[in-house]
Amino acid sequence: MAAHHRQNTAGRRKVQVSYVIRDEVEKYNRNGVNALQLDPALNRLFTAGRDSIIRIWSVNQHKQDPYIASMEHHTDWVNDIVLCCNGKTLISASSDTTVKVWNAHKGFCMSTLRTHKDYVKALAYAKDKELVASAGLDRQIFLWDVNTLTALTASNNTVTTSSLSGNKDSIYSLAMNQMGTVIVSGSTEKCLSGSSDGTIRLWSLGQQRCIATYRVHDEGVWALQVNEAFTHVYSGGRDRKIYCTDLRNPDIRVLICEEKAPVLKMELDRSADPPPALWVATTKSSVNKWTLKGIHNFRASGDYDNDCTNPITPLCTQPDQVIKGGASIIQCNILNDKRHILTKDTNNNVAYWDVLKACKVEDLGKVDFEEEIKKRFKMVYVPNWFSVDLKTGMLTITLDESDCFAAWVSAKDAGFTSPDGSDPKLNLGGLLLQALLEYWPRTHINPMDEEENEINHVNGEQENRVQKGNGYFQVPPHTPVIFGEAGGRTLFRLLCRDSGGETESMLLNETVPQWVIDITVDKNMPKFNKIPFYLQPHSSSGAKTLKKDRLSASDMLQVRKVMEHVYEKIINLDNESQTTSSSNNEKAGEQEKEEDIAVLAEEKIELLCQDQVLDPNMDLRTVKHFIWKSGGDLTLHYRQKST
Repeated sequence: MAAHHRQNTAGRRKVQVSYVIRDEVEKYNRNGVNALQLDPALNRLFTAGRDSIIRIWSVNQHKQDPYIASMEHHTDWVNDIVLCCNGKTLISASSDTTVKVWNAHKGFCMSTLRTHKDYVKALAYAKDKELVASAGLDRQIFLWDVNTLTALTASNNTVTTSSLSGNKDSIYSLAMNQMGTVIVSGSTEKCLSGSSDGTIRLWSLGQQRCIATYRVHDEGVWALQVNEAFTHVYSGGRDRKIYCTDLRNPDIRVLICEEKAPVLKMELDRSADPPPALWVATTKSSVNKWTLKGIHNFRASGDYDNDCTNPITPLCTQPDQVIKGGASIIQCNILNDKRHILTKDTNNNVAYWDVLKACKVEDLGKVDFEEEIKKRFKMVYVPNWFSVDLKTGMLTITLDESDCFAAWVSAKDAGFTSPDGSDPKLNLGGLLLQALLEYWPRTHINPMDEEENEINHVNGEQENRVQKGNGYFQVPPHTPVIFGEAGGRTLFRLLCRDSGGETESMLLNETVPQWVIDITVDKNMPKFNKIPFYLQPHSSSGAKTLKKDRLSASDMLQVRKVMEHVYEKIINLDNESQTTSSSNNEKAGEQEKEEDIAVLAEEKIELLCQDQVLDPNMDLRTVKHFIWKSGGDLTLHYRQKST
C-alpha cells in the first residue's frame, strides 16, 4: 500500500473527487510514451505512459501478444522511469508530483515519495551506488538511496533525503555517472545536452564548459543515448530523425531512421550484440525497435561503408518490432443533459459515454463530430456539475464541492424507474458519489439505524438493512477513484471495488472530505435549487400589470404547473366559489378536480417568455437558459388562449 508520507490534509485543503472512465485492462499505451527502460535479462521493456500507466512488455519476438502487465498508481503523466537493483526495482517520476518505488518483477507499488511540490520531470541513476536522483519544476533535486526505499514498510516509512539546490530554473532532464559522484541537470539552460536549437553539446564537467558542439538536427533535440565507450551518440527529437554521430569525428554521422512523430525517448539495447538495437518512443503511442544492421562497420574503424555515412538515406526503413499503441481522446463535448459526453480520438473515431455509469455507451466510428453533437441536442437545461480533463487521453471526471450538487433531474427524465412507480427528483452528483463509494463499509449503515441494526443482527437480518450504493445504477468496480487537492496533488487513489479493504477503508476515513461524507455516509441530500421569477399578464391580454410579486419555485418546476397556478389562482378566481364536492366523495373529487384543472389550464392558458409561447413540459431552468437568456429575474407572461 503506497500511502506513506501522508498528513491528514483532508481537513485543511479543498479536496476534490475524480474518477477515470476506462476499460478494466488498458492494454495499449495511449497519448504518447515519455520514457523507456529495458531489462535485457528478462527480455522485458517498461514504458512510462502519458496515460499515467507504466506497462511491461515482452520483447521476446516469439510472443504473439507482447503485453505482460500494467503498473498503475500514478494519476497523471509518468515522465521518467529508472530500473535499478539489477531489474528488481523500478522508480518512477510523475506530473502528479510523486516519485514511486515499484517491485518491477511483480508490478506493484511499494511506496510513494511526496517530497516534490510540483511536476517531477526527470530521474537519474548511479548504478554503482544504487542512488537515484529526482528533479522537476520545483527546481529541487533530491537524492535517494534505493536500498532504503525498498526497505520501507507502512509503519517505518520516513525517508531521509539530501537535496541539492542552486538551480534557478525548472529541471527537465538529469544525468548521473555510475559512481554517483557527478550529477548534471538540464533545465532550459544546457551537459552532453540536446537543446531546442537542434545542437548537441559535450561539456567538460571538470572545466565546467562546453568543449564541443555538434550540429546534427534542424530542430529541438529531445532524446540522447550514448554507447558504453562514449564514442557515439544517438540523437532524436522534433524533426523525427534519429542520427548516430561519432563524437571523435562529428562529420561522420548516419541517419538511422525516420520516425512518424517527434521522438521523446530512446533506449539503447546493448545486449543485442552485434548489432545493437534502439527502442524509440514518440508522441504517437507506438514504440518501435530499430535494429542497427551495418552500423558496426561504421563504428569499428575508419573503413566506412559508403552507404553508412550518407546522412540522407536512412539505414533502416522498417522497424524490427512494434509495440502498438492505442488511440487517445483529444476532443470532447458535454451534451446538455449533463450526463452524456461525445468524444473524438486520434483515429477520428467518435464515441458516446455515460458519466453516471462511468462507461462507454457506444462507438459511433468515423462520423462527423459536429453533426453528431447537433443530432443529439435536446432543449433541456441541466446545470454544470462536473468537469472533464483529457490529459491522460482518457476521460477523467472531477467533482468539486462548489457545483457537484447543482444538478437535479426527475427520475423519469433520466430514464430511471422507481420501484414504487413514483417520479422522485434525483441529484446526479449525489447519486454518483454514492455509487463511487458503494463498497466502503462506512456508507452501508445509516447511523440513525444503529440500534435497530444491532437487534436485526441478532435476528440474522443484518443483510437486508444494508443499502449499498444509490439504488439506481452502479459504476464498474474497476473504476479508479482519486481524492486530490484542488490544484493537483493526489492524496489517495484506489479502485472503486477496493474501498472495502481494511487499509483502504482506513485511508478513506482520513481522506474523504466532509461534503462527500454528508451524502454517502449520513445520507443528507443536498437542497433543491430555487429559481426566483415574476408572473405578469401579457400586454396583449388587456389586463393591467399587477404589482410585482417575486415568486420562487424549484428550478425543475414544469411550465404546466405555473399554467395551473395561473388558471386556478388568478384567472379562475370567480369560478372558485362554485366548486363543491360532497364530503364522502372528497378524495376522489379532489383528484378529479386536479386533473380537470390541468386539462383546462392547457386548453385555456398559454405562458410566454420573451414573447415566445412555452411548451408545458419545459422546466423553469430550461426556459431561463434557452429563452430568457438575459440578466435579472426570469419574467413569465400569461394570457388566455383566443377561442
